[in-house]
Amino acid sequence: MDFTKVVLKLLVLFATLLFLEAVAISARRTLIRPNVNNNSTGGEEVVTGSFAIAHEDLVTDLPGQPVVSFRHYAGYVTVNQQQGRALFYWFFEASSHPDQKPLVLWLNGGPGCSSVGYGATQEIGPFLVDSNDRELKINPFSWNKEANMLFLESPVGVGFSYTNSSSDSDNIGDEFTANDAYEFLQSWFLKFPTYQGRAFYIAGESYAGKYVPELAELIHDRNQNSSLYIQLKGILMGNPETSDPDDWRGLVDYAWSHAVVSDETHKIIKNTCDFDSNETWSNPNCTEGVDEVLRQYKEIDIYSLYTSVCMPNSTSSSSIDVMFKANSKMMPRIMGGYDPCLDDYAKKFYNRPDVQKALHASDGLVLRNWSICNLTIFGNWSDSKPTVLPIYKKLINAGLRIWVYSGDTDGRVPVLSTRYSLNALRLPITKSWRPWYHEKQVSGWYQEYKGLTFATFRGAGHAVPIFTPSSSLALFSYFLQGESPPSSQRDKESYTVIDPPIYFTPSVERVFFLKV
Repeated sequence: MDFTKVVLKLLVLFATLLFLEAVAISARRTLIRPNVNNNSTGGEEVVTGSFAIAHEDLVTDLPGQPVVSFRHYAGYVTVNQQQGRALFYWFFEASSHPDQKPLVLWLNGGPGCSSVGYGATQEIGPFLVDSNDRELKINPFSWNKEANMLFLESPVGVGFSYTNSSSDSDNIGDEFTANDAYEFLQSWFLKFPTYQGRAFYIAGESYAGKYVPELAELIHDRNQNSSLYIQLKGILMGNPETSDPDDWRGLVDYAWSHAVVSDETHKIIKNTCDFDSNETWSNPNCTEGVDEVLRQYKEIDIYSLYTSVCMPNSTSSSSIDVMFKANSKMMPRIMGGYDPCLDDYAKKFYNRPDVQKALHASDGLVLRNWSICNLTIFGNWSDSKPTVLPIYKKLINAGLRIWVYSGDTDGRVPVLSTRYSLNALRLPITKSWRPWYHEKQVSGWYQEYKGLTFATFRGAGHAVPIFTPSSSLALFSYFLQGESPPSSQRDKESYTVIDPPIYFTPSVERVFFLKV
């Protein structure tokens, strides 16, 4: 073969390789993806610029998912490369005009419980799990009607989130969780740069009453020097753990005022317990009185006083019984799990190989053992602030919007606990206690303070959106708009949808009392 021809062929081959490399680079910036309406036919959408980075997390074939018009993404974000820590998220674009709506991060508490298993698919997400684990139901009152919703399983060890370092389990606590959540957000905004600069809110319930303000404080402080500024505008918390002494006083007084315990038991606690002191838990008279409250609550549902108790089936292990049978000193912390009957639905769904693969949680072959709550995390929790009220004051002074809401049939973090905590702030009242309305009915009562709004939900338990989904969505909308809820039947409302009747046992958080 002529040497010149060989050289020419090599040059052509080299040029071809350069061209293909250029095409590959371009492809990373412009991707073609199928129409996101599952089970629909035809149509392709060009993905350019910012969303090309997140394309690998786009969920396109979630089993049992109804047809929807919005995109949703799920996957991992590494928060510590050296330790191998990664947090799992599920993100839903707003169902309409996502480019014009804020971004809201939702956190469930525990500590150690899943925001994906609870918030996303039992409370406020667009899809709901039920007894039929082969299909998901549309939630007509999903909060993604009003905002782009981001659900995070945090800290590592919760749900699909993981760490490759066993030493992390000894360090997990409030500070650890806040730092990892902040690192998650920094990386997530790089993955979804369209949302950089978007109005950002944090919401959550139960023990997230500590997560939410702690993360908000961290964002506020680090925004001073961060190259990636987060446009934090406010926080929203439901039945939140706020101040341990006030939470315990409220729990005891609520139990007595709702005829759960006797006058004698209430008097013993009032005379022997000083919840402002950690030493009170070494006082046998005090702990015996509190134990009696817990024993009485064991007979009913502490998270929803007026609904039936869900009886675990033969496949469910009752962590309630395990914790109550434990003996020795009571640890003054309560875990926020849910009733095992509804836990089973989520557990079956998220442990399906095809579901894990569709959500990019695993390859569908080597599965992750997903659970709704991680008892090990709860038991090993290394730090917990006794109160976050100083953080409230700091965030109020920074001009952030703070709303707190409370279901008034919750015995775990009852409305009394929250009122005691908020009263301790001694904030000036700007709008006095009054009813607020939804669909021309009283949904609850509310009061506005300088820098804070507090609202109740009439007849709702611990996980408010499960009991009153329509009015919960309405209040969420008022929060985002910074508007007071309607205080008369004549006021104009944003929503006119009546809450549907609940034909299932409400999914309400399960109580654990750890004794070590």
